[in-house]
Amino acid sequence: MPTLLLVRHGRSTANTAGLLAGWTPGVALDERGLAQAAALPARLAELPLHEIVTSPLQRCQETIQPLLTARGGRTAHTDDRIGECHYGDWSGRKLAELKDEPLMDVVQAHPTAAAFPGGESMRAMQHRAAEAVREWNARVERDHGPDAVYLMCSHGDIIKSLVADALGLHLDLFQRISVEPCSITAIRYTRLRPFLVRLGDTGDFASLAPREEPPSDQATVGGGAGAP
Repeated sequence: MPTLLLVRHGRSTANTAGLLAGWTPGVALDERGLAQAAALPARLAELPLHEIVTSPLQRCQETIQPLLTARGGRTAHTDDRIGECHYGDWSGRKLAELKDEPLMDVVQAHPTAAAFPGGESMRAMQHRAAEAVREWNARVERDHGPDAVYLMCSHGDIIKSLVADALGLHLDLFQRISVEPCSITAIRYTRLRPFLVRLGDTGDFASLAPREEPPSDQATVGGGAGAP
């Protein structure tokens, strides 16, 4: 079965503003995110990509555009099922404010019980994304063979939930996974089991350097902004 490359979108204006973007329209890549997107074609230059699939949201579309251009003006398939979690009434709010919401404790410790007001549950988010991957695996294998490689450009919580699914990890533990902006996660699917062969690979270890303020023990909903 195919190998899937999961690319998180580059750093966005919402990431740097500390906002939970969700499906808020008009959230674009910031200057660093555009540079991350511009570097993506070279990082993937040695890999044949048989299909490219993306979230419909602007920050993902902008992330893969340089890759599409570098590959001769290819087009990407858009799949709503790998779009960001529907955070409902939380969308567009500052993460610093949301940390005091009682629901945030549930999101952090027991996400299978978390449903966003006016939005969707985290279980529903994982289910739709995993169904999309299973369908695309079958389609890519049918059209391009069992050794094909394809790419999906998506969002932090979506990618973390897909990694948990591949590892057989309960969704309540998925907040232990971290994927930075424009990182690449690779999962090789086989008849017996998936293999996680890369996780959040940016080729840059700057985010591991000590900071003036120690990192929080809370997972950033939607994914963090990456290295400063």
